[in-house]
Amino acid sequence: MDFSQLIRTRYSVRAYKPDPVGEDELRQVLEAARLAPTAANRQPFQLIVIHTQGRKEELRRIYDRDFFVEAPVVICVCGIPGGAWTREDNKNYAVVDVAIVMDHMILAATDLGLGTCWIGAFNEPAAREILGLPDGVEPIVFTPLGYAADQPKPKERKPLEELVRYERW
Repeated sequence: MDFSQLIRTRYSVRAYKPDPVGEDELRQVLEAARLAPTAANRQPFQLIVIHTQGRKEELRRIYDRDFFVEAPVVICVCGIPGGAWTREDNKNYAVVDVAIVMDHMILAATDLGLGTCWIGAFNEPAAREILGLPDGVEPIVFTPLGYAADQPKPKERKPLEELVRYERW
């Protein structure tokens, strides 16, 4: 599908079929993350691929919603602030880089007919414990990955005129 159609098609999937995600499809989604631009090309992130079968109860400690564990796969994108580019005012770009990585993955998944849902409101201490994260690695965002069992709702977005300014504020 062309890019305009892709960005209009993507939505936050909140119900998943139990059908497995093929290794080729998973690899394509992960490859999209690898190819994502990051500040100074430092790639200060790691992806943790979690198969949900047999782990649903512990994964519910991270995010207690049915759809989170319905998908056959959940991916966590972790940032590594110590490896990220930092602007002169000390603004660390690890979170920005992770956001770009996540966006590339969810668009690649949509292009493959897979559903995703950006999850930022999770239990960070539980995620650290369950995923065995070392110091210096931060869980930033999760997404289930699988085939949608729901339909998109109409998107509510502000008009472009409310979001764009030219030349100055």
